[in-house]
Amino acid sequence: MSNDDFPTDSPAVVTCGLPYANGDLHIGHLRGYIGADAFSRALETLGQETAYVSGSDMHGTPVAVNAEQAGVDPAEFALEWHKQYEETFPKFNVEFDNYGHTHDETNTELTTEIVRTLDEEGYVYEKEIQVAYDPDADQYLPDRYVQGTCPYCGAKARGDECDEGCQRHLEPGEIEDPTSTITGNDAEYRERTHKFFRVSEFSDYLTQFLDGLEGTSNARNQPRQWIEEGLQDWCLTRDMEWGIDYPGDEEEDIVLYVWVDAPVEYISSTKQYSERVGPEEYDWERVWKDDGEIVHVIGRDIIQHHTIFWPAMLEGADYNAPRAVAATGFITINGKGLSTSRNRAVWAEEYLEEGFHPDLLRYYLTTTGGLQQDVDFSWDAFQEKVNGELVGTVGNFWYRSLLFAYRNFEGTPDADVSEEVRERIEGAIGDVREGVNDYSLRDIGQAATQLAQFGNEYIQRNEPWKLTNDDPERAQQVIRDCVQIAKAVAVLFEPITPGKSQQLWEQIGEDGAIADAHLEDALEAPPRNFAEPGELFEKIEDDRVDELNEKLEERVAAAGDDGDEETESDDTDSDESTDMADTDTDALEPLLEDRIGFEEFQELDIRVGRIEAAEGIEGADDLARLEVDIGFETRQVVAGIKQLHDLEELPGENCILLANMEPAELFGVESNGMVLAAGEQADLLTTHGDSEIGEKVR
Repeated sequence: MSNDDFPTDSPAVVTCGLPYANGDLHIGHLRGYIGADAFSRALETLGQETAYVSGSDMHGTPVAVNAEQAGVDPAEFALEWHKQYEETFPKFNVEFDNYGHTHDETNTELTTEIVRTLDEEGYVYEKEIQVAYDPDADQYLPDRYVQGTCPYCGAKARGDECDEGCQRHLEPGEIEDPTSTITGNDAEYRERTHKFFRVSEFSDYLTQFLDGLEGTSNARNQPRQWIEEGLQDWCLTRDMEWGIDYPGDEEEDIVLYVWVDAPVEYISSTKQYSERVGPEEYDWERVWKDDGEIVHVIGRDIIQHHTIFWPAMLEGADYNAPRAVAATGFITINGKGLSTSRNRAVWAEEYLEEGFHPDLLRYYLTTTGGLQQDVDFSWDAFQEKVNGELVGTVGNFWYRSLLFAYRNFEGTPDADVSEEVRERIEGAIGDVREGVNDYSLRDIGQAATQLAQFGNEYIQRNEPWKLTNDDPERAQQVIRDCVQIAKAVAVLFEPITPGKSQQLWEQIGEDGAIADAHLEDALEAPPRNFAEPGELFEKIEDDRVDELNEKLEERVAAAGDDGDEETESDDTDSDESTDMADTDTDALEPLLEDRIGFEEFQELDIRVGRIEAAEGIEGADDLARLEVDIGFETRQVVAGIKQLHDLEELPGENCILLANMEPAELFGVESNGMVLAAGEQADLLTTHGDSEIGEKVR
């Protein structure tokens, strides 16, 4: 692993959090898999040797619970979902180099080997712990068989995770007021002997690991708080039959915790790919045991697993550490939490059945907001983005420029690319390189869109239709530039919209797959002749959106009749290792009953500001000192964002400041205002457009 800019001389692997083999995929899941696929493709356009791998997570209590309810064997139950995922991902142009599953022989053997190594190195010990037990069902209750209250924040918690509150990993016996999901009765705690991994011994290593970790700031900052609070050792085993047996343990009904074998599938899947193509083509051991570049794309609900437990396991078993962990935000639907129990979701198969091209969704999910920000999906916003950016900007430029070239020159005119256009394409190539190294899918996509926008402006400014008679040589030059821009947009756009980019590639007469092209090919001359082009994007009409909204509302209303009777554990994708958890409105703070009048609101002086400086406050775990320019002056503000944001990245960012807040002194630092943020992750509020610094929010 290095921290050199991509591309490097070492092979890379990109992974995505394993989908839990337990239910249908929706766009919340797809955001991660599409995002990781786009990043992997972008690395390859840079010339980076890359493999994209993942697999289905077959183990854990949700599979066992749902298989039992269906009256089938857990292996049979999970394998059916695995096969469905294998068929679904390619339909969204998500192309894994290898897609395995955690129950196959490779992962079972590799997991056993790693755990045995940790045991032999002295990192595993036995301990008597309290485990929830259901006396009526006469069985112990692992993970999602038990629910209750989080001991840290008081929110509703299920099994091994406070998924509705602080999102902390929970050990067996930590949940308060435990209830059995089998019978609905109160559970009791009984002593059991289990295996523990000495995570606490890796505190210094993990601190150093986080210092060098790339990716998103939430993946770097959240774990620091857990380390500072003192790491707890990690229970490696569970009381159940479904899973991988602890190596050498003869005790029945004790298996490895699902979060032991799930991340090992990253290695196993890479190994399977290497064995298929040969180590000369791709060497999995160089990636995982030597100098490989490992990039994990995950949901933010599993940051702790990928930045604490997993790197500690890798270090203890003498494997390579991840270079980057990029944690995505959640998906909401029409401004409300995605809820599978209430059918408030856009399902993968539903999207395809509506006849939309997969690249439209890929573009929406990768370029709407930053990778770690929550993204709201609505059919109206989808229509606006498709019609405005894909149809109106990219598609419009592609079609008008290539059609003019075909009708007037039967293809690419015989002229050299102008210096202006060459420099603009080189700038866009640089933007893509920077976007890849910043782990910004939005910047990668916008580099292509903005180049197409430049193309539209260029053709409009030069009006070649007027030059064909008056100055044919100049007309030839302009259209030559436009065809080159069109090809460059296709090359740059391939990671985001691989299907449409391939269609454009073929329209301009290029051979082979555009996926094999590198960024430098954006400046290579297109073929001299090509056929008449067709339009690649189709406008979404208003009545179509009305129809889609009506369908969604009807589904949500129908599910609402039964939804109140469901528990969160009934949701097929609410589980230990899904890359995108449900975020239901039940998890939100209730609305306040008391209302304020308009005059009271007018008394709040809320301003648009820009952060000029940010630094942590010595001695304070959570507090940071900010300098915020609000136009009239620069204010010093104290904000509780030290653990939740990369402070070095904040200068230059706009924010919203409550300017007439009473001054306060915190840890000896005066705070003269309040920066507004949303949620537990302190998502800083800003403006959609380009409001002036100091502008009042009304």
